[in-house]
Amino acid sequence: MADVVGGFGFRTGSAAGIGVGPYAELTFDSEGDVDRATQGAVARMEATDVLVFAHGWNSDRSTAVRLYDRFFAPFPALVGPGVRLGYVGVVWPSMRFSDEPIPDFEAAGALAEPGHGCALDPLTRQALEGFWPGRRAELDRLAELLAEQPESAAAFIEFGALVRELAGVDAVHAVAAPAVPAIFTDDVLEVCRTLSRALARAGAGAVSGSGAVPAGGEGPGLTAGAGLGGLWGGAKELLRQATYYKMKKRAGVVGERGLGPVLAELAAGRPAMRFHLIGHSFGARVVSFSLRAVPDGARYVRSVTLLQGAFSHYAFADRLPHDKGRGGALRGLHRKVDGPVVACHSPHDSALKVFYPLASRMAGDSAGLLGFDERWGAIGHDGVQAVPGAPRLSLDTALREGVPAAGCVSVDAGSVVRRGGAPSGAHSDICHEELARVVVAAGRMGR
Repeated sequence: MADVVGGFGFRTGSAAGIGVGPYAELTFDSEGDVDRATQGAVARMEATDVLVFAHGWNSDRSTAVRLYDRFFAPFPALVGPGVRLGYVGVVWPSMRFSDEPIPDFEAAGALAEPGHGCALDPLTRQALEGFWPGRRAELDRLAELLAEQPESAAAFIEFGALVRELAGVDAVHAVAAPAVPAIFTDDVLEVCRTLSRALARAGAGAVSGSGAVPAGGEGPGLTAGAGLGGLWGGAKELLRQATYYKMKKRAGVVGERGLGPVLAELAAGRPAMRFHLIGHSFGARVVSFSLRAVPDGARYVRSVTLLQGAFSHYAFADRLPHDKGRGGALRGLHRKVDGPVVACHSPHDSALKVFYPLASRMAGDSAGLLGFDERWGAIGHDGVQAVPGAPRLSLDTALREGVPAAGCVSVDAGSVVRRGGAPSGAHSDICHEELARVVVAAGRMGR
C-alpha cells in the first residue's frame, strides 16, 4: 500500500464528531488502496440508503469530518419514513491551505494568522511537507524566496524550476507533452504576472460577488508600473497550482481504482443497499470517476450530486464541441446511474471561474492564459455542457418541482453558494440545507 500523505492516517469508522448515524469512513491512500477495516464498517451498516460524500482538495481529515457533520445534519428530517440512512465520509489524502478560508467553518486558530502575505504560513508549510515528503530542501528554498520576494528575474526562474521539480514536470520535455499545463511551460515571469492578475480578479469578485475584473485588468496591489516584487503573490499561486496538478490526478485514481471497486464489492454483499454519491470540488471528481467501475446493468448507484465540481463541464459529453471525434473523460457514464447526475454550480466560485481554466489549459493553446476558452470550463462553474437534453434549473425550481429521474441536470445554486474570500470565493460555501434537499430529491428519498 502506498504511503498515506497529508496527515491522513488510516482509522476505523467512528461516529466521533458526527451528529448523525450510523456513520463510517472509507479511507484511501494516494494509490486508491482502501483500509479494509473501514470498508468492513460500511458493510455492517443497517441502512436502506447510504450517502457517500467525498471531500475536496483543500482539506485535512479534521476539516473533512467537520464538513460531513455539517452537511449531513439536515438529512434525518428530510427523508421519508421508509428510508433508513447510513452516512459515509470518504477520506483521501488531500492538501489543506490554511490561509484559505471556508465560510462559517473555521475553528478558532485554524486559519493562518494575518500578515504572512506571500510568505508561507507555518500550517501550510507543514502541510506541504506532508504532501511532498522528503522534499524539505526544495520547500525551504521556496519558502525563503516567498518571504524575501527579491526583485530578480533569476529568482523567479529558480522558483519556477523548483515548482516544476515538485510537480514532476520535466522541463526538457514539458513543452512537447500535450498533457502538461502551460503554467509549467510558459515563461515563469509571464505566468506569475498572469496569476497575480487572476488573484486581483478573484479578490474583486470575493468583495463584489461578481467576479468581474477591475477596469483595466488591474486590482489591489497590482499596477501597470509594479516591479517584479509585486509578482510574488502570483508565484505563491503557482505553488498552489502545482499541488492542484498532482491532486487532480490523485482524485481520479482514488475514484476509479479505489472508491468504484469498493462500492461494487459492497453492493455485491448487500444487494438491497442503495448508494447516493456526493462530491465537493475534487471529491466530485472522485465520485464521478468511481462510475467507471460500475458493471453494466448494475443499479446500486441511485444518484450522484456534484457540489462545485472541479473537472471539465464536458466530462459526460459523447462528443466534444471543439473535437467531434472525441468525447469527455466520463462520456456516457451518467447512464450507469439508476437516477440523475446533478451538477450544482455557482457563478460566485472564483476557484472554478478564474483558476480552474488557468490550471486546466494545455500547453500549445494559442489563447492567452487569461483568455476565456470554453474548452477548459469547470462543471461547478456553469454546469453540464454538450449533453443533449440535459436540463438547466434554478435552485428554487429544483426544490419546488424536483429533478429528472435520470440523466444529467445542472442546478444553479448561486442563490446560496455565494460567500467566501479570495482566492477561492464561494467554492467551499456548500453547507446549506437547500443542497441537502437537492440530494434527497435526486435520490428519491423525500417524504
